[in-house]
Amino acid sequence: MHRLSFFILAFLIYTFLDYYVFQAVKVVVAHFSSMGKLLIYVLYWSLTVFSFAALFAFGLVDPSKYHNLRVFLATAVFMNVLAKLAAGLFVFADDIIRLGRYVYQGVFQNGVPNPSAENGMSRSDFLSKSALIAGTVPIAAMSYGIISGAYDYRVRRRTVALPNLPKAFDGIRIGQLSDIHSGSFYNKTAVQGGVDMLNAEKPDLFFFTGDLVNNESKEVADYLHIFSKVQAPVGKFSVLGNHDYGDYKAWASSSEKQKNLAQLIQSHKDMGWDILLNEHRYLEVDGDRLAILGVENWGARGFAKYGNLAKATQYVEADTKILLSHDPSHWDAQIRPQYGDIDLTLAGHTHGFQFGVEIGNFRWSPSQYLYKQWADLYTEGNQHLYVNRGFGFLGYPGRVGILPEITILELKRG
Repeated sequence: MHRLSFFILAFLIYTFLDYYVFQAVKVVVAHFSSMGKLLIYVLYWSLTVFSFAALFAFGLVDPSKYHNLRVFLATAVFMNVLAKLAAGLFVFADDIIRLGRYVYQGVFQNGVPNPSAENGMSRSDFLSKSALIAGTVPIAAMSYGIISGAYDYRVRRRTVALPNLPKAFDGIRIGQLSDIHSGSFYNKTAVQGGVDMLNAEKPDLFFFTGDLVNNESKEVADYLHIFSKVQAPVGKFSVLGNHDYGDYKAWASSSEKQKNLAQLIQSHKDMGWDILLNEHRYLEVDGDRLAILGVENWGARGFAKYGNLAKATQYVEADTKILLSHDPSHWDAQIRPQYGDIDLTLAGHTHGFQFGVEIGNFRWSPSQYLYKQWADLYTEGNQHLYVNRGFGFLGYPGRVGILPEITILELKRG
């Protein structure tokens, strides 16, 4: 009954919005032929019919079997709604201007219209055409993000100077992936291409900073053979992210949830990744030592806190310490204030919102309003944080502006 009520309410609101925006369509096609008008009208209302059919199908499709289909259905509906909202703002502006003009004429001109307002393109025509343009922008951008952005991997290279880096590790190269979200993938060939790009950089070390899946360990099964091909001769290390625990799925029992987590941890091992569960490892060369620390998910913005940094750092003796921690909010909340000897932290989690603008040194994304550190390299004193933009995607099956990332960090003494 609740679902039916929601569907009826959504139908009424969306139908009103569609009819409201349709007024702009009628203005724009007013001079079209009768056949032209008919074609435009049929196309316009066909999108409305499709949206409701997609919404209805979304509720009927089994999410365990057709996850990606549900995602694309939801995305199509969202794109249509977003387009109508964008267009509706211009139609609303036109109505406000009309109302203001009528009030002005009634009060100051005794109801006599201003003839100059009819010269050239009317304000109503301009706003109606602007409304349709505004409506096409989000559809075009999001469609492009799905077709081109989802697997448009970019290698991001940074050099990090660490004053106490042992001489034996000067120039060591780190490859980082984060937020694979294998349950969202629909193109294995493209994913393999991304791994090939990573290997072409010939990193010495490989770090994965969490969210291998969306909800269930079985999501990664078809990609184990791909990610097991990651090459890093010095070592491959990984940690868990908030999605890896299965917290966003309703499980039949707690034991089933724990079994799922155990299977996911085994998947890391099967790929040759040394998963760090509030643990540390040492890298030693010619008597020089570097410590790799890894904590389970620890989030300061309402996400689960499974991480135990005290345990991971216990008895660690090394000149340089590198920490893998999925959520970048961990850095300001606990790492910097309490663990000033952790030189470099690697994180992910934000995905850069999968939407934004990056031009030269200019960088903007809605993610920055939620996270102080949301992408790239940050430095405070002698401590550094690198936030990977994510290899995969979640929810919206694409990326606009903030593209999937392969990180290459070179550590230098300095």
